[in-house]
Amino acid sequence: MPADVLPALTVRARAATHPPSAVCTCTIRDTVLADRPDGTVVRHGATVAKAHAPGTDTVELSRRLAVAAHPDLSGILLPPLSPGPTPVDLHGRLVTCWPYGTPVDPEAPEDAPWEAAAALLARLHSTPPSMLPAGLPPMRGPAKAARAVARLRAAGPHPAADPVLRAWSVLPAWARAEAPMPGSGALCHGDLHLGQLVRHPAPEGPWLLIDIDDLGLGVPAWDLARPAAWYACGLLPPDEWTRFLTAYRRAGGPAVPADGDPWAALDVPARALTVQTAALAIAKSVTADRSLDEVQQAVVDACDRMAAVPPQLKPDDAK
Repeated sequence: MPADVLPALTVRARAATHPPSAVCTCTIRDTVLADRPDGTVVRHGATVAKAHAPGTDTVELSRRLAVAAHPDLSGILLPPLSPGPTPVDLHGRLVTCWPYGTPVDPEAPEDAPWEAAAALLARLHSTPPSMLPAGLPPMRGPAKAARAVARLRAAGPHPAADPVLRAWSVLPAWARAEAPMPGSGALCHGDLHLGQLVRHPAPEGPWLLIDIDDLGLGVPAWDLARPAAWYACGLLPPDEWTRFLTAYRRAGGPAVPADGDPWAALDVPARALTVQTAALAIAKSVTADRSLDEVQQAVVDACDRMAAVPPQLKPDDAK
């Protein structure tokens, strides 16, 4: 991020925390919660300000914000602070402000809110179309996977790249963002992982979904794909996967059948998320000139196995 944007983002977070006529004289320390190419987040007290990725489309972001601000989606998505569905341009970056929520504790995996995440997804996926703004863009999950593969190809040669690219090549075109997603499209988060949940009001409020950058219409199974992929790769214990899947089904989630084998719906998205994870791991290892760690190698090995077995395709998947 350009040097002048981070201080300006901090000022924006302070201004959103205090009354318009007040000058911030508090002793609250400003905290940079994230500073990545795809977004920078600064916290000041009970408020966070986010600078979205360069090139973010104003109209698309505004429509995603309108969904998060919709009163009928209260209790599912964290709503933005006023002015709500109007991002602000700050040194060429779109900025939004949000209430601070307590994130999942990465040091306490035994307390991971799998049931809460599943129930929130089921409610999100069941959102009636009448609640959605006209022109809501597609969910960006497949596009993110495609960008990860492009980053892998641009990183240069690596011995682990071939099995990842082979696993990518057997996926249907929609999963590679080369064709429209099948079906009419449910409201999807687009990038579900445990870092996308917070408690609000902090610190002990109910769990809510955050980060609407990839929100849109698409295949709801994509939102279940990351934990499904972790389970398939042996990185998520079976009991945690069962808790997640069972809670989603109990909440009436439409991404998988209410009972029986869920993998006809999950196989393609889970494979795509496995490829995405492996591709990013390899690209980063090339940049840092380091070896893959044990977890990253496990994901690459899963890609090698996937490449040898055709994916399960539903009729629409083959498009």
